[in-house]
Amino acid sequence: MPEPEPDLLLTHLPKLMPVPKPRAHRSLLDLLRRHGPTKPIPRRSPLPSSLPDRPSVLPCAAMTEHEPETGDDGAPPSSSPRAPSTAAPATAKAAPAASKPPSPAAPGGPSRSPLERWMIPESRSRRLLIGLAIYLACLIVYALMAGDRLAKHTPFNHYALLADAWLHGRHHLLGNPPSYAGMNDFALFDAKWHISFPPFPAVLMMPLVWLSGSPENFRDGQFIVWLAGIGPAVLFLVLEKLRRTQRSERSEVDNVRLALLFAFGTVYFFSAVQGTVWFAAHVVGVGLAALFVLFALDAERPALAGAMLGCMFLTRTTTTLVGVFFAFEALRVAYARAGRSLDEAPRALPTEGTLLERAAAMLKGADRAALTRLVVAFSIPVLVALAFASWLNNARFGNPAPWAFGHEYLQVGWKTRIDRWGLFSFHFLPRNLAVMLGSLPWRPLPTEPKVALELLGMTFHVPHYVISGHGLALWWTTPVYLWLVRPKKVDFLWAAAAVAALGPCVMNLLYQNSGWFQFGYRFSNDYAIFLFVLLALSARRLSRAFWIAATWAVLWNTFGAASFERAKYDAFYSHEAAVPTRRYGGTATSDLVFPPD
Repeated sequence: MPEPEPDLLLTHLPKLMPVPKPRAHRSLLDLLRRHGPTKPIPRRSPLPSSLPDRPSVLPCAAMTEHEPETGDDGAPPSSSPRAPSTAAPATAKAAPAASKPPSPAAPGGPSRSPLERWMIPESRSRRLLIGLAIYLACLIVYALMAGDRLAKHTPFNHYALLADAWLHGRHHLLGNPPSYAGMNDFALFDAKWHISFPPFPAVLMMPLVWLSGSPENFRDGQFIVWLAGIGPAVLFLVLEKLRRTQRSERSEVDNVRLALLFAFGTVYFFSAVQGTVWFAAHVVGVGLAALFVLFALDAERPALAGAMLGCMFLTRTTTTLVGVFFAFEALRVAYARAGRSLDEAPRALPTEGTLLERAAAMLKGADRAALTRLVVAFSIPVLVALAFASWLNNARFGNPAPWAFGHEYLQVGWKTRIDRWGLFSFHFLPRNLAVMLGSLPWRPLPTEPKVALELLGMTFHVPHYVISGHGLALWWTTPVYLWLVRPKKVDFLWAAAAVAALGPCVMNLLYQNSGWFQFGYRFSNDYAIFLFVLLALSARRLSRAFWIAATWAVLWNTFGAASFERAKYDAFYSHEAAVPTRRYGGTATSDLVFPPD
């Protein structure tokens, strides 16, 4: 029998032996298992760092085939020039045709589900999808912890009250503050009651307060829970941007873990589920800080970075000092590209001398025109925010200073110390340091009975340990911060993030209030984003000890989120903070931790 001709065999073989299509993955977890954790993009950093260049390898075929590199903010690639690729040529052993993924449209090629295409390693869609998953995880957990706070307004809905006053053409409240607020943290000026907190969160609430009809109908606690997942999700994008530009040695999986550790292993966890005025400001401020760092890296989006910083000033005034981070980045970009064409690699940064000496050398050798353009674009939205604050403060209190939001007019039990020492003073440094570094759980007399602790429908009788109303020490609630003490690598970017975190940290230590009443040192929320950036940049191995400390942090902060400001857990918190005394012929305050004022 004659053998069939090759052409006929090729024609009928597919009909005889149909090739099954590959099964599409049905979950994000399947895709992560299939693709595995991604590694840093094998290309040269867009801007130089203190580390030597790493050897170049072939870029990921999937990335080069399917999706061009873009920014995490969804905008087109920055106009700032990047270094040309230094990929090595393919060798004879390589198989380009085999490594190249087949196109979904190619005849006979395996089809890809939309989720598979979105999850291609190193693609922008993958980063955004993982960021969205982090946001949803935070939203679910925060909502469960918030519980009944989602269904009603909080007792301290100051921002909703301010938004309602604006909607009625006033800067002050109509009459006295509502009785449910207990006269807590309201400012009295010219016989009128005011909200003296920086007003940006009230700006965000205005449309919903208007739709609700009144502050009492607006669920401000639920609104804050919806916002709370933004900070951790954007932090992941920040850490990924550092990895993609080879300034961080953390993997994609490490960055997911760090973002979740920030969400559930820091005092941000208990802050996110309160909804009251003090903690609402922290939630909004953390989201703005994460966006600021994302836009400020490489000075890529100067106008957006300036807008975020201006909103931060109108939310948590002391956080404005993190603007130095953009100044460092703008100077680095202007120096690296001075006298270089678009096709030339950026020049290396100075490595000799102190940080100030290197910064001076960079300023001297920077492209002044490029630096001016970056600074102007960054400064315009900041100046707009300052102008708005000046107008608002002058209209309310007759003081055009942008920072004069009226806290000195608060009618609180410690007003005497504000009148005597001011809002910021070295007088408050020892007590705030004691809270930040030394406040630990303590046990009352041994005769005290055990406390009933409800967990998962069961009741446990546990020893009666008490947390001071001033909160727990920062290293106790989040011991992973101890890994910042001795970083393995310190470069220009690490120094910029450290200086940025130091500004609000110092100002908060000089503030008249320790953060009372709190589970942990809540003022650390103002610079926690930068602390996690430093963890990513430090290059210290995330060892077993690190993750044991992370587990400790998650357990303690979960307890704080579940128990703080819950009546059935009041026995774990000390409310005996201030006792009125007579001193120097007037009224002062004395408490169980701090000396009299």
